[in-house]
Amino acid sequence: MIRTALLAALAGLVVAADWLRLEEPQGGSGRAALLVAIAIVPALVRPRWFRLAAVVCAALVGLAVSFSVSLLGIVPGGEGFVTPIADRFGSGFVDFYAFKLPIAAGTQPRMHMLILVAIFAFTLLAAQAIAARRPVLAVAVFLVGAGWPSTLLAGGNEVARGAVILACALALLAGVRERVSRFAVPAVAVVLAAAVALSASPAVAKSAFLDWQHWNPYVRPVKPVSVSYVWNAQYNGIRFPRKVTRVLTIRAPQTIGTYWRATVLDEYEGDRWLELLWRETPLESHAIDPPGARTSVHFVQQEVTVDALADKHLVAASLPIVFNISEPALRVGQNVGIAPDGLTHGQRYIAWSYTAQPTPRDLVGSPATYPAALTRPGRELEISPVVTAPPFGVPGRDSILTRRLGRAATPYAQLLDRARQVVGDTPSPYAATVTLEHWFRTTGGFTYSTQPPATPGLPPLVGFVLDTKTGYCQHFAGAMALMLRLLGVPARVAVGFVRGTYRDGEWDITDHDAHAWVEVWFRGYGWLPFDPTPGRGTLAASYSSSSSRFDAAAEARLLSGVVRGGEVFGPVSDGTDKVKRPNVRSAADVGVPGLVSTSSTPHHSLARFLLLLALGVVAAIWLLKTLRRRARYVTRNPRRIAAACARELSEFLLDQRFALQRGASFGELQAAIEDRLAVDAAAFARAADAARFGSPTVAREAGPAARRELRELKRRLRRELFVLDRLRGVVSLRSFGFS
Repeated sequence: MIRTALLAALAGLVVAADWLRLEEPQGGSGRAALLVAIAIVPALVRPRWFRLAAVVCAALVGLAVSFSVSLLGIVPGGEGFVTPIADRFGSGFVDFYAFKLPIAAGTQPRMHMLILVAIFAFTLLAAQAIAARRPVLAVAVFLVGAGWPSTLLAGGNEVARGAVILACALALLAGVRERVSRFAVPAVAVVLAAAVALSASPAVAKSAFLDWQHWNPYVRPVKPVSVSYVWNAQYNGIRFPRKVTRVLTIRAPQTIGTYWRATVLDEYEGDRWLELLWRETPLESHAIDPPGARTSVHFVQQEVTVDALADKHLVAASLPIVFNISEPALRVGQNVGIAPDGLTHGQRYIAWSYTAQPTPRDLVGSPATYPAALTRPGRELEISPVVTAPPFGVPGRDSILTRRLGRAATPYAQLLDRARQVVGDTPSPYAATVTLEHWFRTTGGFTYSTQPPATPGLPPLVGFVLDTKTGYCQHFAGAMALMLRLLGVPARVAVGFVRGTYRDGEWDITDHDAHAWVEVWFRGYGWLPFDPTPGRGTLAASYSSSSSRFDAAAEARLLSGVVRGGEVFGPVSDGTDKVKRPNVRSAADVGVPGLVSTSSTPHHSLARFLLLLALGVVAAIWLLKTLRRRARYVTRNPRRIAAACARELSEFLLDQRFALQRGASFGELQAAIEDRLAVDAAAFARAADAARFGSPTVAREAGPAARRELRELKRRLRRELFVLDRLRGVVSLRSFGFS
């Protein structure tokens, strides 16, 4: 009993230490130690039937301690026992693969419960195998219990941890039997040396092999895809995969009217828009954020689940204000959140956004006054690292900007002239914004294409507007934002996803929903989205020409009082308002362009892990048997060769569960084989007997003959055995003295 208790305690403590690594800080060591003790007690009970009753009682107590439920719940009329345990186990099991590790027990109590029940269950099973004197079963349970956490969380000294696990496994293998095999110590040394060598090998010691998020036994995650092409702007053509992959599931109101924003591209560097996030000071945030964004009553809550998105940006409806995520996340400014280690399959977080939806009349009245945080160099009016446009409405701004652009920026001066022609003369930033949006979408003669022609000699966006008029969402959004900045209106490119498909209270977002659009700042309302790309998503607010609620005739009447000239909203029409339809080449072109799946680490499963573990154990046993057998033949003495043949045959029969007396003679071995398997073993017995007891001359010739006859005899014996019996013989430890 003392040895059983010590071996079970050793296995339980190692299992507990490995599972508690999944928590940081480790606050459950006391309860884990209690559960290890509870799991060991039934193994000390005699006789066997009493032990079974003790196992049932220990299981009930262990579950109650692990899941923090009362045993009184079992009694009729109590608060329940099975139902709360099942609920907590189910949610904890799903959360175990939804959140990054290590976890904090205080913030993830049900995951903590799952860790405790794993410690208890593996200790209980290992203790019972030890009490039953089943060394192979005890070692198998221990290796799974102690090794599984290593597949969930890599880090630290993995070589030392693996050596400890293997040493404990071999201690169990040697200690379960009453008699310790003389090969136990060499076996421990061999396996430890092999473990250290393998863990140092680049073919084995790979972090991807221990990538916890792919060892998920309840679901095989879809290969994550990246849509980063949207914010790594390029304009020379894109291709997207035929397969549609769901990347996000968002539980949010069906009435939400904006897109799902990942980040913003705020810096224009002459040929493309780039992500350059700057952090606002509290004073700047107060000046930039609209009044409605300062009160949570105006927020819209979204519960986001990551399905297969390979990115680090936290996606939420525009304008995200607050993120709640289990792991530390960075709020890097401009209402953008970052998960430093990237998003993972099944990860969940909550976002709250402010989604203003003013009317066109509200925005027409928004004054052209901007906080200094948006107009100083390097912010939302920057045209190049050395040129910042004067704000909208500043007297003489056109001549100031032309002088700043200089001769070297002639293409941008031409783009500014084109913007003036389209917008006309207006004191309203909203009039300029919605005019450009409507021009790109409907009246400007633009064509949507994922393979636009090149514009040699011109910056891509300038060539798009002045020459080809053919491009995709990056062209449309980038050109509109650039033209607004040239006019003095703070603008930037936003990237993320259109609204997607709504069903059963959730929005399904796919990689084909990825998109780029424009955000424009208005006093009193903050950053508002506009979408100049024809044939893509639709915004809900009536102020945008991309909305189904947008009334072009009413807009023309509204803007007629604040716009003179211009190419879009001219004199008020007779009400028919015949609008030029966008030129879109095909339905495929309207899909999101240019998605390329990112490479990811190989996906593994628990079944594969267990298979590899089993194969490793089988290989180790076979290797030890082979080395021990070969070592006996390292001699030229025929007497020793004959003895080695007798030992080899005896061990073969023992592994096949044939009861033999230790030191059986050749005649006894022959009789056992012929009686039980009806295989003639006379030739082997004669050769071995001659090698062992014959004269020196006869023995020298009989030694090699005995080995040949033994090989032939074993081949005939294997043919008489069932395949499963042969496989069982390979992994049997009876020849080591275990039964």
